[in-house]
Amino acid sequence: MPGVSPDQPPPGLEQLRLFNTRTRRVERFQPREPGKVGIYTCGPTVYAPQHIGNMRSQFLPDILRRVLIAAGYDVNLVTNITDVGHLVGDLDDGDDKMEVAARSSGRSAAEIAAHFTAQWADDRRRLGMLEPDLLPCAAAHIPEQIAMIEQLEAGGHTYVIDDGVYFDVSTFPTYADFARLDLDDQDTTGRIDNVAAKRHPADFALWKRSPEGVQRQQEWESPWGRGFPGWHIECSAMATKYLGRQFDIHTGGVDHIGVHHTNEIAQSESALGVHPWVDMWMHNEFLDLGGEKMSKSTGNLYVVQDLVDRGFDPLAFRYFLLQAHYRQQQAFTFDALEAAATAYRRLVGHAVRARDAAAGAVDPARVEPERRRFWEAMADDLNAPQALAVASRVAKSADLPAIDRWWLLADFDRVLGFGFADAVDPESVDEATGTDEVIDGRVAEREAARQRRDFTTADRIRDELAAEGVVLVDTPTGATWRRS
Repeated sequence: MPGVSPDQPPPGLEQLRLFNTRTRRVERFQPREPGKVGIYTCGPTVYAPQHIGNMRSQFLPDILRRVLIAAGYDVNLVTNITDVGHLVGDLDDGDDKMEVAARSSGRSAAEIAAHFTAQWADDRRRLGMLEPDLLPCAAAHIPEQIAMIEQLEAGGHTYVIDDGVYFDVSTFPTYADFARLDLDDQDTTGRIDNVAAKRHPADFALWKRSPEGVQRQQEWESPWGRGFPGWHIECSAMATKYLGRQFDIHTGGVDHIGVHHTNEIAQSESALGVHPWVDMWMHNEFLDLGGEKMSKSTGNLYVVQDLVDRGFDPLAFRYFLLQAHYRQQQAFTFDALEAAATAYRRLVGHAVRARDAAAGAVDPARVEPERRRFWEAMADDLNAPQALAVASRVAKSADLPAIDRWWLLADFDRVLGFGFADAVDPESVDEATGTDEVIDGRVAEREAARQRRDFTTADRIRDELAAEGVVLVDTPTGATWRRS
């Protein structure tokens, strides 16, 4: 069977078109350096678990990166870890979220950051996401942040008040352009002036001095006194260090447009003397729960483990995300996830059976039309729902021999990320389940523990069974088991 060569971009990807938030247009993508693409993605603030809504903001750069790799580009994806400096909401008052979490938990800020960074990284892997090329942490890049603030100070873009150093938005005349803000209307900016000495409500903190008499876990010496960086400066400093003074693409959630990304642009272009700092900005919409966005503040969040505990394969959630365009809000319900899980299992089953039955040679005339349809959909601003429909049609096709179906699905999986090459047919897993009364009883005991949300007991039973060579398979209708 012919292979899928990364040196031969699929037909349809010749003209990749992406929506650019900066221009509000779908534009043909053209990298700054031929054959190479630099992407910066806003990563997690690791003071609490990263919920599945956060994971949608990581899904966009994963799909984007996979498409760019398929198109033949050498991609460098940098995703930051915010482990210091994120104040309450987007305001410039209150305390750093890492410090608050440390005080309330009795653990150190470093321990909290390490714990939730590991959870986030593990959940990305469970959702089939490729590893970022670089994962810089804000706390490890304080010198770079101080250096950029000094550049801004030398250019006349800052002022100092009692609690720290602030960026003066009046020195950046195009400050409001990116988010189409009305700076005369505080409500439009989404910020309230809680720092009395600020010259304008939109001015934002670059460096915060530690309060008098308060010893913080995370604080550093600086030209402006002992303290810690504001939230926004970390992304500008780290993106510039690893991707250069100007780069190709910056991604994040739509909630970053009006504040965080607006501030990144202002400070970066002011410090570096460039425009545009980033050529293309891409933003994903929220997951929606009954008219509310999923967030820590509302308490209506689920993490990937919650889905697993309800019997869902994490890749079923990946399938769910593929069903909506990244620029559309996506309504999350467990009924919708169950429907996605069913469709996912069927797709995997078709792929595995085609793979195992594949024989002979691929017919280019047969595979070319569907291959072009799939990649043209992805080239059209990452239209994953349309591409997924093509994959589903191919998987079920009675007109294509197994060899052609498998070749196409293996090609599509470069973006889908389901791991068809190593997958097991869900039906064969069901057929391999055992009927041992003792094991059945322990599986039932684990299920009862899960129902009462005693996940410590449920995990212990699962681990004990695994040590005895018994593999549990969680499904929407309950757990089954088989011997490994």
